[in-house]
Amino acid sequence: MNYALIRYGVNRADLDNNRALVEKVFEALGEAAPPTVRYLVLELDDGSFVHIVGQDGDSSALTGLAAFKAFTENHAQRRSTPAMRSPVKVIGNYRMLADQKAG
Repeated sequence: MNYALIRYGVNRADLDNNRALVEKVFEALGEAAPPTVRYLVLELDDGSFVHIVGQDGDSSALTGLAAFKAFTENHAQRRSTPAMRSPVKVIGNYRMLADQKAG
């Protein structure tokens, strides 16, 4: 599984809308239940959001969802800072992420 961390700030006026769009992505993931996707979103006190995405194979299991497309549609206008994406390696994981399979 490949993981990435995405962090960005959101304009105060757009916080509720961004939260609602993220919630719809989780609803869609719950319905589609793609086994190749792991996803966590955190909101920080300063209006920043942190997304941790785990994908095994084709990224369209997440990006192909209509709710995800709606989330990204006006994302640049909602942001107060650029989105910064970094690949990450899981060094430690205590009951936060699903266990990784060996191999």
